[in-house]
Amino acid sequence: MNTPVPTETIRVFVHGFVQGVSYRRWLQSQAIERGIYGWVRNRSDGSVEALLHGDAHAVDDMVRACRHGPSLARVDKLHSEPAQYDGIQDFRIEQTVPV
Repeated sequence: MNTPVPTETIRVFVHGFVQGVSYRRWLQSQAIERGIYGWVRNRSDGSVEALLHGDAHAVDDMVRACRHGPSLARVDKLHSEPAQYDGIQDFRIEQTVPV
């Protein structure tokens, strides 16, 4: 008998020096590597926002990785909250959103 793998959906907001340092591309590649679905986008306030959906352990690991980001980034603050899964079946980079 197969036990279902628990899934989790989290919205992450990352503040610091996270735009112009390939943070979105890094996050996309890390998410794909972990089998996570969702999206990432810049916000007009200089932060990065991401929706992460997948295996609960993989999502938790991704959130931990987001606290560091790529080598040129500087993460000052990260906030995460439960979110609704929107059904996306890949991981994409979205357009910047005004805040």
